[in-house]
Amino acid sequence: MNRSERVKERLESARRRRRPFRSARRKCFPKPRVGSFLLGGGRWTGRSRGLQARSWGYECAGSENERYAMGSGRKQGDERVRRLRRSGAAWTVCLCLSGAGLLAGTVEAGGGTLIVLNKSEASVSFLDRDSGREVFKLPVGEGPHEVAVAPDGKTAVVANYGARTPGSTLTVLDLPSRSPVKTIDLGAFKRPHGIGFLPDGRRVAVTSEVKRALLIVNVRTGRIEKHFDTTQEISHMVALTPKADRAFVANIGSGSVSVLDLTTGKLPAVIQTGAGAEGIAVTPDGKEVWVANRGADTLSVIDAASLKIVETIPCKSFPIRIAFTPDGRFALVSNARSGEVAVFDTRSRKELRRIPMRAKAKGDKDERLFGNRFGDSPVPVGLLIPPDGRHAYVANTNADLITVIDLKTWKVVDRFRAGKEPDGMGYSPLDLTTP
Repeated sequence: MNRSERVKERLESARRRRRPFRSARRKCFPKPRVGSFLLGGGRWTGRSRGLQARSWGYECAGSENERYAMGSGRKQGDERVRRLRRSGAAWTVCLCLSGAGLLAGTVEAGGGTLIVLNKSEASVSFLDRDSGREVFKLPVGEGPHEVAVAPDGKTAVVANYGARTPGSTLTVLDLPSRSPVKTIDLGAFKRPHGIGFLPDGRRVAVTSEVKRALLIVNVRTGRIEKHFDTTQEISHMVALTPKADRAFVANIGSGSVSVLDLTTGKLPAVIQTGAGAEGIAVTPDGKEVWVANRGADTLSVIDAASLKIVETIPCKSFPIRIAFTPDGRFALVSNARSGEVAVFDTRSRKELRRIPMRAKAKGDKDERLFGNRFGDSPVPVGLLIPPDGRHAYVANTNADLITVIDLKTWKVVDRFRAGKEPDGMGYSPLDLTTP
């Protein structure tokens, strides 16, 4: 058999196997467009004259409301959002041709489960962190606003803030069994909101707006063990020091932070920070406390030792939540009015950039907590950064979306669907994709 006949036979063999001929490999697969790598779902099919990419529609990270076929850059009309399941340290979509792998795209994955509270649905969605797929959903009390996850990742406690009628309960969820196991009635301590687990994994600290208080609640017994008076109005969010010996409570109505010693029960200080003090977080090393003053469009930096404000930083457009990267180098601030997340260098205390959420509010704004206050902004509120520090997750409460930000590139790399009015979020390292 001469060379020409051998080539012809190989071509025919490739056609029968419905696989591309080896020598055509570079021509048959177009180079993926920037920003169009596999954020959505789809399937690859081999053809005799080349590879074709087939996909369901998905929102490309780099371009709002644009949908592309995977790797090909072709627009798709399908409005559905699908995603590939990913697994392992990184997910990779490959097609092997004659023993050689052809890389279509790679996005680092972190594993674990996102816990998303849907304020208007009285529910909690559990999302696979890597794919964004809703694994299951559980009912909780009316108006769930914030959630705390135990150090072992097995228990979550939801603060049921209520809607028009003030809420006064906590819902305890057992994550491995996927079930609510207890409802704790807080009695007169209505409007529970900010919440965090103590290191023992048995107790939570939770605010009560109505009673201007911080409670220590035993999750196992359902008892309120202690309560502290903040002396301020609308005690909303709470941040604990790494050892949980002190709590810092942001008081929206008073524009202040109450400092509570959880060991002695004393109130060492009340610090005036600015109008609408709401978002609050302690740096990972415990040395500073940052406060988002939404009414003043500022951030206050408090020295945790002296309890003095060491700097006030401008932050426009209704700053409402703060989260630090695990190494403490950056602070992320969600800005409800502009629909952006601002990134600050914690050393220089300078704003470095703003990341637009590239989403619009739903048409039913009148039925939501913030109404038409911020126009078409998606109203980013809740912020979550898991311990591995790879991504930040932002709850866009008026768009029903969770935006995923890559913390290396500072780009939006994905969007996950949520229930109505997602707000508070938590993270469990447990894989809950199988019962």
